[in-house]
Amino acid sequence: QVQLVESGGGLVQAGGSLRLSCAASGRTFSSYVMAWFRQAPGKEREFVATINWTGKSTYYADSVKGRFTISRDNAKNTVYLQMNSLKPEDTGIYYCAATRRWPTYASSEYDSWGQGTQVTVSS
Repeated sequence: QVQLVESGGGLVQAGGSLRLSCAASGRTFSSYVMAWFRQAPGKEREFVATINWTGKSTYYADSVKGRFTISRDNAKNTVYLQMNSLKPEDTGIYYCAATRRWPTYASSEYDSWGQGTQVTVSS
């Protein structure tokens, strides 16, 4: 398994932007498919975006398509989530996750998780 640490969350007004980062430990980062999930208060954890090993293929949840961009830098063992045009409904804890399966959107398919970073979007 790989160890994951998220950062970059915070409080932002609707329409604003945030960039989340997820740093991974170990030398095998490039062998993992990476993803972002989020969990709002009182709701189940939901898929946000995923990126394949090379970064050339990505998938997004319909709710964030066109506003969020997932990317990765294998030299830095880091995956990013650029979030633009944020809405109050984007509020939640954002988690970074890793798997060796592609593509997959189910949280049960992911083997490693970070501790999460809080994103709050005010109206």
